[in-house]
Amino acid sequence: MLKAMFNEQQSGKMWSGRFREPLDAEFESWQRSIGFDWLLLGEEIAASKAYASALCAAKILTKDETEKLREALDAIAAEHSSEAGKALVRDHPTAEDIHHFVELKLVERVGSLGLKLHTGRSRNEQIATDLRLYVREQISLVQKALAAWAKALVNQARTAGDSVMPSYTHLQRAEPILVAHWLLAYVEMILRDADRLRDCSARLNYCPLGSGAVAGATLALDRTIAARELGFTAPTANSIDATSDRDLILEYLQALTLVGLHLSRFAEEITLFATAEFGFVTLPEAFSTGSSAMPQKKNPDFTELIRAKVGRIHGAAEAVTLLLKGLPLAYNKDLQETQEQLFSVSFVPQMLTLVARFTAALQFNRDRMSEAAQSGCLNAMAAATYLVHKGVPFRTAHEIIGNAVRYAIEKGVELDSLTLDELRKFGKEFEEDFYAAITLTATLDCHNVTGGTARERVKEALATASKRIDALAQEAAHADS
Repeated sequence: MLKAMFNEQQSGKMWSGRFREPLDAEFESWQRSIGFDWLLLGEEIAASKAYASALCAAKILTKDETEKLREALDAIAAEHSSEAGKALVRDHPTAEDIHHFVELKLVERVGSLGLKLHTGRSRNEQIATDLRLYVREQISLVQKALAAWAKALVNQARTAGDSVMPSYTHLQRAEPILVAHWLLAYVEMILRDADRLRDCSARLNYCPLGSGAVAGATLALDRTIAARELGFTAPTANSIDATSDRDLILEYLQALTLVGLHLSRFAEEITLFATAEFGFVTLPEAFSTGSSAMPQKKNPDFTELIRAKVGRIHGAAEAVTLLLKGLPLAYNKDLQETQEQLFSVSFVPQMLTLVARFTAALQFNRDRMSEAAQSGCLNAMAAATYLVHKGVPFRTAHEIIGNAVRYAIEKGVELDSLTLDELRKFGKEFEEDFYAAITLTATLDCHNVTGGTARERVKEALATASKRIDALAQEAAHADS
């Protein structure tokens, strides 16, 4: 009898006992998930080993059986670690999913002992556990790559020193800023992204093993055993929530959407700055392509692709939102579809790593940027501030400088080229010290507030950002170990 059941388990389904009619062949192929959840082999092996430890503590498995199972699981992982081995998992002819695959392989190695590992366990809790392990690892990879990109930005900021560029609002030149100040703006975005991912990782770090199909395991399991072995904070608190929760996927995808948005903004600015019209940046040839028709072209394919990727990331987040909307508790087959959306963004760590190398290779045309920062009366705000210090209300100062700017534009000169007599046509408060107040360095340094572009403030910000990035890098390295 046992042998017959064993043979059926090898050739049939994990749930075949209640059924007599075979599945429609096309439906069977259509509903299998092994074609994508094979990516969870490592997580499934780790979770299965941890569950074996819990079964051993509950005296369902002997120590010898537990050791045999754990060794067999390790052997399965090793056998399928190569690209050829991974293909064997993905293309397995009968396995429904990664859980079924591992069970089939266990039975091949240790016989009916392989069937004991499923005692008290459901695939619902298995996939919930595997996904948490997978997302946790992906977050670690993204954090590491974010730290690398932030370091590249900081290194460029250090190299830039006191180099200046125009800032923009409405894509119109606004005020002079340090190039380092502009670069550090992206560092702040990265650090916020890292915080969001850290929060996501902390929230998902609870172990569903022992939740059963929906109501909890039917065995007196010590759930802390598996949770501890897998590095989780604790077991999940509610079996219904544990098996049906996919918040972790949606939250991760939403956090990645913000990463993608920041990448896209950076890519857009670099794409613009690399045009002949701006001429601020020289694109590294290693990250550019040419035209098959126009020999002179150097195209920003890399930044254009980066800019486009956010659509895929956000699309995945939107898809999961709609998948989860209105689902009753607990597990539903709909949840299988969330996996493909999650796996579709696995390119993000590599993309960030490439962005870090691209950023390090960028060359800034400082003379062109400096020239742009000193033309077009970009010191007008500093000029208005000069009048404020002379006791003029800001609205009045704004009007006076606006009139002076119009006069300078019509004359074809900058504010600092107007004579004192010309300036006094607009306000009697102008004195000789006006010219010192609107030099490039004075215009920068008048923004002497926390977060401003004053030279000393940017040096302080650079030092602070370096420490925060080092902490992020250390955290990511610790997560890897």
